[in-house]
Amino acid sequence: MCPTRALHEAPSLFDSDGDEGTGAPLPEGRLPSYIRDHRKRLRSRFIEGGAAAMPDYELLELVLFRAIPRQDVKPLARRLLDRFGDFNRVVTAPAHRLAELPGVGDAVVQELKIVEAAAQRMARARVLNQQVLSSWNALLDYCHTAMAHRETEQFRVLYLDRKNVLIADEEQARGTVDHVPVYPREVVKRALELNASALILVHNHPTH
Repeated sequence: MCPTRALHEAPSLFDSDGDEGTGAPLPEGRLPSYIRDHRKRLRSRFIEGGAAAMPDYELLELVLFRAIPRQDVKPLARRLLDRFGDFNRVVTAPAHRLAELPGVGDAVVQELKIVEAAAQRMARARVLNQQVLSSWNALLDYCHTAMAHRETEQFRVLYLDRKNVLIADEEQARGTVDHVPVYPREVVKRALELNASALILVHNHPTH
């Protein structure tokens, strides 16, 4: 085999598209020791102490490990936090704003949006088909998770049955940074379709 060809075909640690690696991830054993050891320490701390034992930038690193398997992700984690503020705001930031940051490509955006979707689904599961009065705090937590960090106004409708059990949660409208259109006729029409007996209207204020 030609030595030049073998060198050309060998996978490079620095093959990347921007800051995100392309091709198959390198096995952990072939990563530089400083990256491999750092990742091992973070994973061990998470397993032993959970998220409460980790600052936002380290928790964000754990998420980024899957998206960027061949590089040190700590600088990117810190840039994301500098831009958006905290872990919650990073994972709920719009995809187009995330992509504006150098080093953030499709793989990073996808991992962050998976985390966001998982958080919202778990929060929703705690309140759907539950009596609102007995799970009020969980309901507030869910609304906060779903809407608090949005950059545009949203109008959601929570539909309740005659026992005040939440039977549906739907985003009725999405607007701009300071305005969202609301159509009462559509809200009432949907309530009749669901045979709902009561409604809770939820609206966020991104500019506040």
